[in-house]
Amino acid sequence: MVDLNPNEIKIYDAVKKLGAISEETLKSADDIMKASRLGKAIVTSALQSLSNKGYIKRVARSKSAGYFVVK
Repeated sequence: MVDLNPNEIKIYDAVKKLGAISEETLKSADDIMKASRLGKAIVTSALQSLSNKGYIKRVARSKSAGYFVVK
């Protein structure tokens, strides 16, 4: 996790704290935003970056995407 910035670490920790550890326990960006207490733009950017780095996985759903930890 050396390659993560402070916001990414906060988002990663929030996703884990919410229990989003598999595709069955996905959490939305709004859930993660509330848990991390960061703004939508910061959360969205960090989720994209964490997904690109392989720390979390994004799953497209009908209403909103869901996220869970993979590392």
